[in-house]
Amino acid sequence: MPFLYKIIDQSELVSSPMKPTKLALIICRVLWLVLLAGITPVKAQIESPDKSPKISENMAASFGNADSLLRGLKLAYNQAVQQNDPLESAGYLKKMGKLLFETGHYPQALDNLLRADEIYRKKGNTDLLATNLNLMGQVYYRSRQSSLARKMFDEALTKFTQVQNLTGVAEIYGRLGHLYEKEQAYDSAFIFQHKALASYQKVGQYEGVAKIYENLGSIFEDLETYDSAFYYFNKAYHLNEKKGHMKAQIEVLNNLGDILRKTGKYRQSLEFSRKALKLAIDKKEHYQISGAYNDLGKAYNLLNQNDSAYYYVALSRSYENQIYSEESNMQIAMLKTLYDIGQKDVMIEKLTQQQTVQNLIMMTVGVVILLLLIVAGLVISRQRLKIKNEQILHEQKNSVLQAKNELIEAELKNKTLEESNLKQQLETKSVELSSYTLHVIRKNQILADILSKLNELVKEDRRDQKKQMKALAGQISDSLQDERHWEEFRSIFEQVHQSFFDKLKEQSDSLTSNDLRLIALIKMNMTSGDMAILLGISQDSLRVVRHPLRKKLNLQQGENLSNFIQSI
Repeated sequence: MPFLYKIIDQSELVSSPMKPTKLALIICRVLWLVLLAGITPVKAQIESPDKSPKISENMAASFGNADSLLRGLKLAYNQAVQQNDPLESAGYLKKMGKLLFETGHYPQALDNLLRADEIYRKKGNTDLLATNLNLMGQVYYRSRQSSLARKMFDEALTKFTQVQNLTGVAEIYGRLGHLYEKEQAYDSAFIFQHKALASYQKVGQYEGVAKIYENLGSIFEDLETYDSAFYYFNKAYHLNEKKGHMKAQIEVLNNLGDILRKTGKYRQSLEFSRKALKLAIDKKEHYQISGAYNDLGKAYNLLNQNDSAYYYVALSRSYENQIYSEESNMQIAMLKTLYDIGQKDVMIEKLTQQQTVQNLIMMTVGVVILLLLIVAGLVISRQRLKIKNEQILHEQKNSVLQAKNELIEAELKNKTLEESNLKQQLETKSVELSSYTLHVIRKNQILADILSKLNELVKEDRRDQKKQMKALAGQISDSLQDERHWEEFRSIFEQVHQSFFDKLKEQSDSLTSNDLRLIALIKMNMTSGDMAILLGISQDSLRVVRHPLRKKLNLQQGENLSNFIQSI
């Protein structure tokens, strides 16, 4: 501690041999009036938590470490976010909010608490949500937004009641009572403080019980019912003493000293103020040290011991200046830390945006690649399907072609068989034709011989045989000229030589039946003698018949009749 002052006892002041001169007394009185003007605001600052919030025990022990603690909490929060642990990150947001609240940075504190509130609501953690709502209510209260503070406290009370957290319920009752006290709604303040007292007593939370006793004493002090105020402050004092809550005891001792001073018991108030001062010095509570010095200065002033009053008020002002300096340094460090964190957040946000854009680009590239792969897969699949279909179609064509080939082969076989049959039939018909022709030749030859003999007999002029022989010769001659044999011959001939006569008529339409017979016999490569027998004429007559036939067929000089007929 930079300031080492000896605590001046009242006895030392009384027995002091110092007798100030008139000039010294005037100077002391002027200085006293100047310092006394600062007593009221100093005390107001210390007594009123609404105007200058006190730093928590942890923060008070480490004013210079608040910025480092904030950096550590921010780092832990970032790690929790990276590990995708929402409840852990919300916990660090709440701790940062509490730290910023206790160091007087209310907007930043509220921002962190609101972010934690959103996470707790999403995760449905009622108990942690209620604790966070309690802190938000305190921030709104310190920011002089009582309606919002009450709203937060009411919701926190509902949540604590749902999870049956009686300690949390008791704390909210106490805060609501304190809020109503500052609004001078003392009936409501008493109701909630007594509810808080009952809840703390039910769970055996004696530190909370002592705090509620202190709150009740504060209400009675506001109402200037000092006996009741002293009663509750005294109960808080004995309970803290019994449970060893020495830090809380400092404020209770100061309150007891205030009540005694306000009731004119100045020397008794000095006793409690000195106890509070000693305990504050032991616990290094700078706020309480400054407050105790200020209370001592007031008491000595009321005892008309202005030199001692001046001395203690000067000490109070020194501590106040030290606190202000330390708080200013802390505020500067915290502001710098907040600025650094803000700059880092901006940088992180930019990097996050860049990473997001990069991820988006990578995702887009990935999607494009995936689409290309899908398209390539589809193309390959379609190509394979096309090839497969082509193979199937090719196989089908091959099958059809094979079937056609088989059908063609079958048709060829059938045609071959048919041709073979036709050849056999042709050979058969040719044999039949040849046989028939030979038969006709033989018959006609026999008939011709008989006719010749008959003609000879007729020439012998036997009267008795002549008539009969003439009749027989006519009958034979008719037989040789019989058209039925030629029709039968023609039918067999056309079976062997199909459409021959039709094609022949295309060459000339003036051919007679005798011409056709001669041409058929020439087609069969018969000799002139056989043709003469079949036609029933002499070979000389046959040669004569050939000449008009050549003309009818429009044959040129030197062109062979037999070759022409064979070519048809």
